[in-house]
Amino acid sequence: MSKEYLEQRNGGYYVAGTRVSLDSIVECFNQGLSPEAILGEFETLSLAQVFGAIAFYLENQPAIDAYRVCQMQRFEAARRASGSLPEGLSNRLEAARESLQSGHSR
Repeated sequence: MSKEYLEQRNGGYYVAGTRVSLDSIVECFNQGLSPEAILGEFETLSLAQVFGAIAFYLENQPAIDAYRVCQMQRFEAARRASGSLPEGLSNRLEAARESLQSGHSR
């Protein structure tokens, strides 16, 4: 009996029964993370779910890669359409980002 590890909903692919996107798993996998390391990034998943997502990706790689390109283009278009942040908010976010980065380099 075969278990379905992925489902399609809201225009995207997700690990079945979770909010974890296939895009997230694939991004980690393409960065060279092992299934066990990916599991550490998404503690709500089981190792079988991680392997299932990777297997689905590998079996459907051309279609999933094309889907991911479309998703990135949609995200960029939405980001551009949303306009820029108010200057005060933008400055506070940049200051917070710099503070976090300096705190991580200690």
